[in-house]
Amino acid sequence: MATWDDVDRIVGELPLTSEQSPHDWRVGKKLMAWERPLRKSDREAMERAGVEPPSGDILGVRVSDEGVKFALIADEPAVYFTTPHFDGYPAVLVRLAEIDVIQLQELITEAWLVQAPKKLVQEFLANSS
Repeated sequence: MATWDDVDRIVGELPLTSEQSPHDWRVGKKLMAWERPLRKSDREAMERAGVEPPSGDILGVRVSDEGVKFALIADEPAVYFTTPHFDGYPAVLVRLAEIDVIQLQELITEAWLVQAPKKLVQEFLANSS
């Protein structure tokens, strides 16, 4: 089970990151992870689809493309989901209470790799090897 403190710590370990407002994390000016409570329209769409809207904290995370988003959801639907609001957008929603910290770290690091400047990504990967 992960917490907002885990998200903050993981993001803080990555270069050029900041928390612009509470639970809104960026690399440079690009959004990579954020708190995303469900809206009324999200809940209604999920209920129409026969899906129980989750309760608890929800984290939105940028992914490289929709293929990754749908693969994550297919592999672990108890952890990952989406709503019609994110149709066509490379982001996945995460039930924070259902994801383990190691998995969260991998997801946030991937989001950082997608959004960070290419030169910084190259340096990061070279130093991580």
